[in-house]
Amino acid sequence: MKINKFNLKKVTIFTLLLSVIFSCSTIKDLEYTVTQNPLHMKGGDVTLQINGKFVESGLNPKGIAEITPIFFCADGNEIPFVTEIYQGPKAAGNGKIVPKEGLKFSYTSTIPYQKSMAEGEVKVRILFKMGSKEPQEIMSPKIADGTVITSLLVDLDNQVIMTDECNFKRTNSFTKTATINFSKGKHNISSKEMRDGDIKDLLNFVKSSMDENSRTAVKSIQINSFASPEGEVDLNNNLAQDRGNSAKKFLDSKFKRMKFNAAKEESFYSVASKGEDWNGFKAEVSKTDHEDKELILRVLQMTSDLNKREKEIRNMAKTYSFLEKKVLPQLRRATITVNYDEIGYSDDELKELVATNPDTLSLEEIIQASLNEDDMNTKLKNFNSAQNLFPNDWRIRNNIGYLLYNMGDIDGAEQSFEKALSITDNGIVSNNVGAVKHVKAKKSSDDIKALFESSNTNESKYNIGLIQIEEGKYEESITSMGDNKSYNYALVNILAEHYDAASDALDNITNDGKSYYLKAIIGARTSNTEMVMENLKAAFENDASLKGYAKKDREFISFFENSDFLSIF
Repeated sequence: MKINKFNLKKVTIFTLLLSVIFSCSTIKDLEYTVTQNPLHMKGGDVTLQINGKFVESGLNPKGIAEITPIFFCADGNEIPFVTEIYQGPKAAGNGKIVPKEGLKFSYTSTIPYQKSMAEGEVKVRILFKMGSKEPQEIMSPKIADGTVITSLLVDLDNQVIMTDECNFKRTNSFTKTATINFSKGKHNISSKEMRDGDIKDLLNFVKSSMDENSRTAVKSIQINSFASPEGEVDLNNNLAQDRGNSAKKFLDSKFKRMKFNAAKEESFYSVASKGEDWNGFKAEVSKTDHEDKELILRVLQMTSDLNKREKEIRNMAKTYSFLEKKVLPQLRRATITVNYDEIGYSDDELKELVATNPDTLSLEEIIQASLNEDDMNTKLKNFNSAQNLFPNDWRIRNNIGYLLYNMGDIDGAEQSFEKALSITDNGIVSNNVGAVKHVKAKKSSDDIKALFESSNTNESKYNIGLIQIEEGKYEESITSMGDNKSYNYALVNILAEHYDAASDALDNITNDGKSYYLKAIIGARTSNTEMVMENLKAAFENDASLKGYAKKDREFISFFENSDFLSIF
């Protein structure tokens, strides 16, 4: 479909031959071209632009013309634009001089839009003065209609954001440890060690993981074995390895009795011999308050040769006796580490628990359950339960606000968003606070815009696009809205005179009264009468209130005398 732009309409307001005392013309032919007719409201203002000219000898050399365009509203209100003063070369005054050969001029004046300006017309009042004679006033015929206010059709559908930030993990990995201690120079496990508390706890833990309803899955076992740093290094390395093998053999025996089949896999165990445990030695010494502690630690730091280290420490006879009793026995060991997973609740289980026993769930489990819910009322109930249990979590407050906003409770949404903002200041919450403020105020402000700008999300950029429609920054608004082919995206493309883009957007959204109405405007602007009539009919069928609006809408002023147009009301 070919889209045509409005052509400038050349309007010759009048040719005036005013005979006064001097029996000559004060003004001859004065021609005007109004660049936009009807006038448009843009960014809260209405601008009148006129290009014109005084023809040769068009203004009496001694005459002065005060030219004031006036908007005559249908309700009787008269709103003047700026007055321009022109004068002949011999006139006394401060007006623009019109020489004998004539003068081209360009006039622009902007006034704030008022509601009464939705219906009306513009005329020009010309006040002629010459010397001391009585001024003569002439009112021109209509030069323009007003006002197209299509930008007011913006729908403040500010977008808010529900955060899906959730640290819930269905499976979490943990470890459980126990230690087997050995006698000096030995690798066999004593019966006392087998009955030690941490060993019994570890074996019972593995056994409980085999229960049918257990959420624990033992994945593997790591055994690290050590020798105390006394005697020859090679012998100690072998001793450490033997201790690791003994620990594995002990576990194998226990797991076989409890029929723990996972342990049958060779890869289930990982046995690592660590040899002499000098790191453990240093750690144990550091825990003591022995008088030679610092001396021992310096020996470790300054002497890298392992055999030399041991010799120098042995030379401290009193000290070495202390080490044999308090430190070295702790190093003759095998450490058993069970690696296991805890399996969390399924989605169905979470759904049931959050509805019946939310206090049994963690914060992340409640959030996960709520995010999985489709029904908005149920989702809101879940988040309200979470709010009672975790009142200082911004995600819960924010998401309650999101749900209330989309359910039409703007005041409730504002309270929740404000509470979230008091807990944390981030882009999601900043956008949402700005959104409710914009919807409630029905107009933008610097504070609202600052909230969107600090957010820097796709939703906040769309919301900035709404403000830019209000500001009359149509091209910038299109950029801000990006790929969001919404009703407002179609509207701003109409305002920017991108009719193909507007039509494409409207074809891809759900048709309702407002969408059909925009299509009718496209038809009017592109002189497509059929498109106007079909879409106005569809608009009225979906929203009868649009009839009264369309009757006065200056978008359709060229159809006001059209019988087909009148017949659809």
